[in-house]
Amino acid sequence: MPARGSTGRSPTLRSAEAGLPPNPLVISTGVQYPFASPDAWSTAFDVARKDDIRDQPAYTLAEAARYLKVAPATLRSWVIGRPYQTGKGPVHFKPLIRPASNPPPMLSFWNLIEAHVLRALRTDHGVKMDALRTAIHYAQRSLDVDRLLLSPELRTDAGKLLLARYGELIELSASGQVAMRRMFNEHLARVEWDNWRFPVKLYPATAETLSAARPIAIDANLAFGRPVIAKRGITTGAIADRIDSGETVDALAADYDLSVDEIEEAVLYERAA
Repeated sequence: MPARGSTGRSPTLRSAEAGLPPNPLVISTGVQYPFASPDAWSTAFDVARKDDIRDQPAYTLAEAARYLKVAPATLRSWVIGRPYQTGKGPVHFKPLIRPASNPPPMLSFWNLIEAHVLRALRTDHGVKMDALRTAIHYAQRSLDVDRLLLSPELRTDAGKLLLARYGELIELSASGQVAMRRMFNEHLARVEWDNWRFPVKLYPATAETLSAARPIAIDANLAFGRPVIAKRGITTGAIADRIDSGETVDALAADYDLSVDEIEEAVLYERAA
């Protein structure tokens, strides 16, 4: 029986339907892809997203904001856009993320990844939407990649091009660019791609400061896309509920065969969200 969210067709069959090579090829960036070019990746993405559970509406804006630790108003502006007052009158900046369904706006797992990447591009004054949109379009046109914020190219040439152009547009200082690149790479390290180089899992931060630890995971194929303890697949919400009902951390650790630290991380994530 096909897995949840699957059409039952193999990736090789789907690649053939899209006119894509079934075997990985190494392209000029030095990154191994199952496609001959970034453009082929975009074509495959269009084929996959039609019936992939990862691109189906699953999260309200409030839920997504909690899971990503982004201010709800900020996420809403990325998804809906927002008005700005200028000397020539009000201007409405277009959104940076296309929601899986609208209205009301509902986000998919892949939308979560896009918002996670945007979160990494915050400066002292937040994400500069107009400049970032210009930088994204510039990188997409230059490399012929659609939905750049989901592309594995972000880890190579596309990421460098995007950050350089964005930093230039917002007149970011040299030290500010170093800090932004560091934050950007740390956020990308918390995204897991499948063999077809599509985002498959997100390890959200459990604190404002990122660390190498990845105890919490969000996977569209687990617990309906709710945050879980990566080691066991138990939702962080279930852990927090049991703690609130009076059970102890030690008891839950023994019950789920987890460490005390893992139980505490789940609680901290829920309470910080």
